[in-house]
Amino acid sequence: MHPPNTRPRCFCQDPLEFLPRALTKMYSIWVSLIYPFASKGRKMSFHFTSQLDRQRASRISLGNSVSLRKGAWLNVADENTEGDPAIVIEDNCAIGTDSIISAKNCIHIEHDVLIAQSVLIVDHNHAYEDINVPIVKQGITEGGRIRIGQGSWIAHGAAILCPKGELTIGRNCIVAANSVVTRSIPDYCLVAGLPARIMRQYDPVKKAWRIGRMKP
Repeated sequence: MHPPNTRPRCFCQDPLEFLPRALTKMYSIWVSLIYPFASKGRKMSFHFTSQLDRQRASRISLGNSVSLRKGAWLNVADENTEGDPAIVIEDNCAIGTDSIISAKNCIHIEHDVLIAQSVLIVDHNHAYEDINVPIVKQGITEGGRIRIGQGSWIAHGAAILCPKGELTIGRNCIVAANSVVTRSIPDYCLVAGLPARIMRQYDPVKKAWRIGRMKP
């Protein structure tokens, strides 16, 4: 018997939670079948609020078990629908809620990368040099290229920016929350700050983590 004026705890799921799951499932099937990706894997998941441009899907390559969470946006910042993929996301990657990946040249995310909420990854910038023209009408810069190594973790609110050249984040790296990465990072590093700098790095010789960047 339960005490008076109390109700037994219910550990069941809210039935309304199944509606967005069903919508996401149907939307994932629709996108997988209809969007002309450069290449696509199996078991992809697209939240029904995620954003993809169907006309530019030909510049996007997706691997197996790639997931886009609520409000995530994959943007190809180039009107040319032909050419090599501008966005490459390999197997088992998750793009978190409200995260943005915007590529003009190439953003390559290797397998098993986890991207948290509200992350920004951009390989170009807005042009602004002409003071007589509104910035919105000046277009974007030539930009650079970004590569994120396998097994890395990009935490909440981080930004990875490459307006020119190449920016590489090594394998199994951690970019701390709200960090801004503007230069390349070697393998097995924890970076934080604005701009981000190496806080810890794994030494494969001594098989231990060290404070700060290791000497070459």
